[in-house]
Amino acid sequence: MINIYVGNLSYQSDDADVRTAFEAFGEVKSAKVIQDMATGRSKGFAFVEMADKAAGTTAIEQLDNTELNGRNIRVNEARPRERTNDRGGDRGEFRARR
Repeated sequence: MINIYVGNLSYQSDDADVRTAFEAFGEVKSAKVIQDMATGRSKGFAFVEMADKAAGTTAIEQLDNTELNGRNIRVNEARPRERTNDRGGDRGEFRARR
């Protein structure tokens, strides 16, 4: 299995558009355009999970810098999220003054 990042998406692109582009290369387990929680609008990127790593690698190579809905998309293997502190920030733990 392989997780793929798709960036520079047109704001009109939806899950189905992304899924269709990747299905040409193999089984797509999921395709999700990330949306802003407050507005519900696309943030311009998506994540695709493909069942076969070799098929996913081929999709990355073939789709990177190609046009989808009027924009040249960026495609690469997704990196794991970097760990931050429990509050979601990256400055370390806050301690109250006494």
